[in-house]
Amino acid sequence: MTYCLGMLLDAGLIMIADTRTNAGVDDISSYRKLHCLADDKDRCIYAASAGNLSTTQTVLGLLREGVPTGEDESLMRTIHEPTSMFRAAQLVGEAVQIANETVGRALASIKISGASSILLGGRIGKGPPSLYLIYSAGNFIECKPDVPFFQIGETKYGRPILDRTITPSTSLAEAMKVAFLSFDSSIRSNLAVARPLDLIVMPTRAGAKPFTRRIGVDDPYFDDLSARWGDLLHDATAAIPDPPFMAELNGH
Repeated sequence: MTYCLGMLLDAGLIMIADTRTNAGVDDISSYRKLHCLADDKDRCIYAASAGNLSTTQTVLGLLREGVPTGEDESLMRTIHEPTSMFRAAQLVGEAVQIANETVGRALASIKISGASSILLGGRIGKGPPSLYLIYSAGNFIECKPDVPFFQIGETKYGRPILDRTITPSTSLAEAMKVAFLSFDSSIRSNLAVARPLDLIVMPTRAGAKPFTRRIGVDDPYFDDLSARWGDLLHDATAAIPDPPFMAELNGH
């Protein structure tokens, strides 16, 4: 399993994915989960994937080499053709459905889940960045300001801080810091999430170039952030008064 996070803010788009694929005492491996699908003059599209690797690799391959149009396999559509991010999300959904019919069905025959989910983010033309969550069935939803982030994979440990702090007006720098805290919480509580982390930042302003970065296992900023957060949580807990009814126990 893995953990992927996408945040769509007034200032731009942030997508982050860890690289853990298996977790166990003697079975740990990693694989890049944040993929560049298109980086052309008129489009910049990224996908973060969680779930069965065979299924997600099939989806990515279809998007790059061509998704069949109906029964005519000579008519293929790639991620370079949609005229909007909505149409791109539709194409990804179709690729997921095809992967389910092929790889997913084969895996189900040996009682292995082929379920996967994808975060699709980017921009086409001069429009602002968009973010979509494509479910394992191929249906999808678009990120909206009421909840300006999506998560897939191991989501539960990293969500509380996002709910408390992220709003559409959050700056990209602040959002990145909160995102790292979200990943730090997940890494602390779940062996299925681990560094390295891959990220993409796509500012909203016209003409701004997106940038990517990998946060390694010994990244000094992330290490410092994790240590500071632990100390602050300890201090904040100590500063909150004890439950008054516990004083009765001390009196006996």
